[in-house]
Amino acid sequence: MGLCVCPMASVHASADKVWSLLADPSSYANWWDATTESILPPGPARPGQHITAHTRAMGLTWPVTVQVESIEVSRRELTLTTQLPLGITVVNHIAVRPVDAATAQISFG
Repeated sequence: MGLCVCPMASVHASADKVWSLLADPSSYANWWDATTESILPPGPARPGQHITAHTRAMGLTWPVTVQVESIEVSRRELTLTTQLPLGITVVNHIAVRPVDAATAQISFG
């Protein structure tokens, strides 16, 4: 059984600033609820890149793995496959669009 959703949010930051955080996996620890363990190969996001991390909940440590599937820098779009505990796999298509010079809209679906 699958579920498809596409939440959107507007943030008070330029689209370029938001994109710089998404396109650099080494910055993920600044905004996701996980500790990044490795990024292979290191560097900016690119197809085939593999990110391993862990998170803590209910007194346990849980593994998280992320595979960069595609990145479209000119369109500020990134597709990731995230594997979470309990057999949960999520395909994340993230797009960043400018609203104005100081606001970006982020879709995550």
